[in-house]
Amino acid sequence: MEISEKLLCLFSTDVSEEEDRYVIEVPRQEVETGDIDPGEVYRVALISREDEETGDDDGSAATAPQSAPSEPQPPVDSGETRYVEIEDIGKQGDGIARVERGYVIIVPGADVGERVKIEVTEVKSNFAVGDIIEDTF
Repeated sequence: MEISEKLLCLFSTDVSEEEDRYVIEVPRQEVETGDIDPGEVYRVALISREDEETGDDDGSAATAPQSAPSEPQPPVDSGETRYVEIEDIGKQGDGIARVERGYVIIVPGADVGERVKIEVTEVKSNFAVGDIIEDTF
């Protein structure tokens, strides 16, 4: 399956029924740590879990024991170089860049609007740190 570069987040959720509509809930962390803003309109893709749970699609997936969905892996690796644009300044004054799925890279010494080449020095599940190796490109 091909995944769009425009993917902002990926999570598992239930579809619930409310009167005359169906509702998909977005986890709070996806709004707080990603590029999703309440009140905005987004395209939604639904992916069947039938094959994932049981290896077939005979409808028995709903009764199979479900394990917790695995967290998406960070889209960067330590030592990787990237060209990024600084979009914001963090609480400690460091530059903030966002890459795939809204993943945050903290860039000390960078200012909003700068486009820099960085080397990723530290990778965590929800953010990374990168050092500037080339100013504005």
